[in-house]
Amino acid sequence: MSPANTVAVLGAGSIGVAFAIVFSRAGFPVRVWDPDPAAPARAGHDLRDRLTRLRQHGLLDEEPGVVAARVAFVPSVADAVDGAGLVQECAPERAEVKRELFAKVTTLTGPEVVLASSSSAIPASVLAEGLASAGRILIGHPGNPPYLLPVIEVVPSPETEQGIVERASTVYRAAGLRPVELRREVEGFVFNRLQGALLREAYCLLRDGVADVEDIDSVVRLGLGRRWSVVGPFETADLNTRGGIGAHAEKMGPSYERMGAERGQHDPWTLELVARAVAQRRAMLPLAEWDERVRWRDERLMELERNNRD
Repeated sequence: MSPANTVAVLGAGSIGVAFAIVFSRAGFPVRVWDPDPAAPARAGHDLRDRLTRLRQHGLLDEEPGVVAARVAFVPSVADAVDGAGLVQECAPERAEVKRELFAKVTTLTGPEVVLASSSSAIPASVLAEGLASAGRILIGHPGNPPYLLPVIEVVPSPETEQGIVERASTVYRAAGLRPVELRREVEGFVFNRLQGALLREAYCLLRDGVADVEDIDSVVRLGLGRRWSVVGPFETADLNTRGGIGAHAEKMGPSYERMGAERGQHDPWTLELVARAVAQRRAMLPLAEWDERVRWRDERLMELERNNRD
């Protein structure tokens, strides 16, 4: 799908507005529908405000009014999806609400139209159960806000057609997003499972009197978060220990296993699991290039530090 194709956004809350920004900034005509009659005025204001701020920070190539003109707020679902190549559902996080909306959209769209849900945790199979359009329904879960966090999880159900998955990823790439296609669906997907694991431990540390909210946020903001903005958890482990992720698992695995057991979670890093991680990391980064990559990481962190001091 090229930017000439219309994208329908169903729901004009914060995520709906954010998706309207993502697609319109990339040149797509966007039609937005919301059941609340007051939504267009509020969402239109939010849209213009965010586009203006993006422009002020050098993150919008065109004038805000030019981009905003690509977004139309329409009075019905039928108006929104008419001629659309992708429908991005942004309804409240309730399965029955989303299912009802998809049931309606099923009768209004053709077999080639992608039906994507922005759900944060509900699997596509739950939303698609019993619908004739089950093969066209998948999850397109963004980081929030997607106009600043470019990752989007593309999560098919077992019934989703591969062509639909590919079409969705193509549209998201054209909109400047980085689609990550999950191999199977699981509640919460990857984003919220990782986020949830950190939040659970943060609440436990608060409960146990180890640290307060401000201190825990400081550790993440100044340490983990800053580093993870450059390298993810697997690459962090790979670069933290000479010898790579295998050496890291040998040294730190028992400690992490004890910490997990303390929380009632027994998920040790088995030899087979570590070997799989090692194989994938070495395919991306041979050990002969390890020192160079460490220097690259440090350079990126130095740039962040300099920018934070400006």
